[in-house]
Order: sequence, then structure tokens, then C-alpha cells
Amino acid sequence: MTGTSAMDRWRGRVALVTGVSSGIGNAVARMLARAGMRVAFCGRREDRLDALAHECAGLGVEALAVKVDLRDTAEIGRLFEDVRNRWGGVDVLVNNAGLGHLAPLVDGETEQWREMLEVNVLALCVCTREAVADMRARGDDGHVVHISSMSAHRVPAGSGVYSATKFAVRALTEGLRQELRELGSGIRVSSISPGFVETEFAERYHRSRAVAEQTYGRYKVLEPGDVADAVRQVLAAPAHVEIHDILLRPTQQRG
Repeated sequence: MTGTSAMDRWRGRVALVTGVSSGIGNAVARMLARAGMRVAFCGRREDRLDALAHECAGLGVEALAVKVDLRDTAEIGRLFEDVRNRWGGVDVLVNNAGLGHLAPLVDGETEQWREMLEVNVLALCVCTREAVADMRARGDDGHVVHISSMSAHRVPAGSGVYSATKFAVRALTEGLRQELRELGSGIRVSSISPGFVETEFAERYHRSRAVAEQTYGRYKVLEPGDVADAVRQVLAAPAHVEIHDILLRPTQQRG
């Protein structure tokens, strides 16, 4: 069963989406709001957070926007406390926040490596721990969705450290699945690994708008809404179905 009716089990429940200032996270948060979920979201650009909260209000959906630097675990803790104080906890977590730097192993900058590891791996772990605690307290039912990358499945030249963070997400997805099964929990976990998606990622990664335009102009690449549709698919699956990993490429993408 797919479509809006399949999302009815989540209506009125609480979703938290990280990294919603633009791109995939923004599209996912809007999709969840349209599905009738209460939506908490975080990012670092307050103007964009406020705009998304205003849009949710226009849909008649309760929203909580929090400015957070995910490299700061204390700020992550305050984010979850804000959600608990408002709604009692989280039912769905979408770990979307992530970033990449073209920082090769042979001559990359340590701080760029550190930022990728802190945001793509450590923050994901902390958010997952906090969300699972909420889900277990709220009936041991919920869903954790990691937005990963095709770089979790192959290593493009020069992206060894970035790919390593996404390979880590693959391991963390399977590790969490096994831990939840050991606990006899009903919480599901899924990973979605997109290929090229037209977002701000390429410009930041290459530090060049021209290279980003070239990257996204070779053929029709994915749109953020395509990834949001994949999130909806995993959430809408029947409770006995766990969609573990979706690899999502543009049709013309080779690697």
C-alpha cells in the first residue's frame, strides 16, 4: 500500500528532520507536514527555518524550528529536550544533515575531515540514540531514516574521507537494525542512498558554482522531492515490512 492513505498511521505523530535549510531536508520536512505529522526541524540558517515553519503553519501543521550546530552535542541535547517539552518525544527521525568537502587523504585539511566525521557520523549517532530512547518510551514503535549517499557504495576519486563517512552510515544502519532486533523492538531503520541530486551540495563540495552547474547539467538528475518520495515509501510500508536500503540514481547516472 502506497500513497497518502498509507501514511495515516503517522498522522498527528512527531517527526524530527535534521538539516532542513535547503535541498533534501527541506523537501522531506514539507512532505511530512503535508502528511499531517507534527514536524520539528533544525538547521543553521534561521531565515530558512522561519520560512519553513511559516509554510507549515499555513498547512495547519504544528512545527518547531530550532537553530542547531550539529557539531555541538549539547545543542543536539537541547534540540531533543525542546521536542520532548513540546510533544513528549520523537516518533520518526530523519537524519538528513550531512556535508562533504573535496579533501583527499594525501593533502586534505584536517578540519574538513573533522567536520565531515562530526556531522555525517557522530551527530547521526547522537540523534539516533536520543530518538530511539523516545521511541522506546512511546510504545517501542517508530522509524529512523538515514539519508546516506551512493558514496556509501563506491568511492569516487578524491572523496575517500567523505565516502568513509557514508560507508559508516551503512554500518550504523545495519548495526542499529541488529540492536533493535535483539531488544525485540518494533522500531524500524532505513537508509536511502541517492546519487546526484540538484542541491547546494556540489557547489559547496567543489567550491565552484560552475562545476556544480556542469555536474547537474549533464543529464536530468534527481530532485529533492524524489528523495522525499523515497522517505515516504519507507514510512508507508506496512509495519511488518522494513525497507533497509534504497539506492536511488538518476536514470542516466553510470556510477
